[in-house]
Amino acid sequence: MKHIFVSLALLTLGACGPEFADTSTAEPLSTGESALVGSVSGTIPKGLPARLLVGLFEDTGQTWMKDSAVPWNVRYRYFVKGWLNNWGWSPADGSWGLQFLRESDAQGFLPAVQYYQMNGEAGGGEEQFLAKAQNASTMRSYFSDFKVLMQRAREFGKPVLVLVEADGFGLLQKQSNSNPNTYAAVAASGVPELSGMPNTVAGWGLAFLQLRKAVGASNVILGIHVSAWAGDGDLAYFSVTTPLQNEVSKVYTFLKPFGLGSNVTGATWDVLVADPLDRDSEFYRRVMGQDRWWDASDTASINSKSFNRYAEWLRQWNVTAGKRWVLWQVPLGNSNHLDVDNTRNAPREGYRDNRAEYFFGSSGAKHREKFASSGVIALLFGKGEGRQSSYTNDYYTDGQLFMKSRAGAFLKAGGLALPAGSSTGDSGDTTTPPTTPPTTPPTTPPTTPPSSAEVYSFESGLQGWTSWGSPVRGVSTSTTKAWAGSQSLAVSVVGAPNGTAKVMIPGPSVPAGRTVSFHVWIPSGSRITAFQPFVQQDASGGWQYSGAWVATTSLQAGAWNTLTVQVPTNAVSPLYELGLEFFTDAAWTGTFYVDSVSW
Repeated sequence: MKHIFVSLALLTLGACGPEFADTSTAEPLSTGESALVGSVSGTIPKGLPARLLVGLFEDTGQTWMKDSAVPWNVRYRYFVKGWLNNWGWSPADGSWGLQFLRESDAQGFLPAVQYYQMNGEAGGGEEQFLAKAQNASTMRSYFSDFKVLMQRAREFGKPVLVLVEADGFGLLQKQSNSNPNTYAAVAASGVPELSGMPNTVAGWGLAFLQLRKAVGASNVILGIHVSAWAGDGDLAYFSVTTPLQNEVSKVYTFLKPFGLGSNVTGATWDVLVADPLDRDSEFYRRVMGQDRWWDASDTASINSKSFNRYAEWLRQWNVTAGKRWVLWQVPLGNSNHLDVDNTRNAPREGYRDNRAEYFFGSSGAKHREKFASSGVIALLFGKGEGRQSSYTNDYYTDGQLFMKSRAGAFLKAGGLALPAGSSTGDSGDTTTPPTTPPTTPPTTPPTTPPSSAEVYSFESGLQGWTSWGSPVRGVSTSTTKAWAGSQSLAVSVVGAPNGTAKVMIPGPSVPAGRTVSFHVWIPSGSRITAFQPFVQQDASGGWQYSGAWVATTSLQAGAWNTLTVQVPTNAVSPLYELGLEFFTDAAWTGTFYVDSVSW
């Protein structure tokens, strides 16, 4: 399980949870590799390079990473309860979080956030995780804070890696007895963007995807945490002879409706996340009386407490889910540490572990490739509790800081190139952007309707269309613009910054497999950043959502544009909803028009 020790201004943090230290010599400092590893499942998320990322934990305001002159890739830290207003030192608008994102970027690093807020919500600790998820008031505050994080991330405008609730999904599986339909207050939280989400623990997982979508924070890369102990036993440390595949399938079956498979949001989680151990192995042995060392031998059985078993667990998840892995909070101990509490006052303080040497010691190149072949795209190192080893005083036998010298040499030499990957596995993402920009019809509308069946012409009124979302003042019919005939649907917008809204028709009888066309007129100077025509099935169709997101940069302002979305070939009829979502990035008042919705 994960345990956290938090002070108001300084966070020293931990996770869940081990073999004999690799005392072999470190990899020569000039060595790096750039050969592609073998084929793996799942693509690398948009915004990330096709190279193995290496990063460190660093707190706000610190500059050790930048001063090290190592081209680290990622800089991460925890966002726990209180981050919204910097624990009382800043406005309650998430500006402190935006500062961390911008600070990391200015120093040359991809910012990463471990969103670990549930433990800090009122009502208990890890044992009350589900109880908190079932409390509507708690969830209203919790999801409102996450929404602000998405808004600030969107304002940041560059890729951000957000790792959600370490071990939280495993706790939900244990506490719900592996039932994803167990009640949780999602729509019941009262957060407007979650009004259509199911009130289940699976819906709790979907809420993160929905809030990212609602805010329009497409630059955010979302990671779902997968715990090796979420099923029956701890596969990494104590249940090491338990066959892996059945346990992987069991946990995947639970998490699939959380957003690993197709779902109502039209998107899926971007990466899987895991932490191999939250403290150094020797700390567990000496202080907690547990043997959590991993056998680093390349010939170790996968039915043993070993790196090989963990790599195989990662690989089977990669194949099953079709997603890549981010390993974070990897312990920093090496074989030269003193096995004492790290006060950061002397060299080599901290406890021994063998993970840093496994990845950056004499056999590091083949170990990095092995884990990359299991789907790993990032190794993020950091101590999970204050007494553990740190990269600031991890001096090795040659007198050099281990991570700075060894990982630094790897990164300076170019690192490790990763394959683009395949789309195997059950990624479940039904959002299908068009392969070519939407066609733009002539600005002069035709005198007769298009040849396709014009189901919603708006010549006789709204025809049942309505709107949702705070940026929409209302919908009406108008003769100001028309694609065909004399009227269209006028959508009046009063755009709150980072707003999301939609116009829609409930219960349309659209045949399966049809392509639905929308004609949209966009005024010049609008702050609409994207449109997404969509169809959504009802409960009998699993609430499946299918959308086709289009940035307005590929559309023509002051003219009619044609947008399309395809109804799945297995869709039920009538649909639950057919409509058009739109996203704004700043306050704006104006009107756009929709006409001739047809299939």
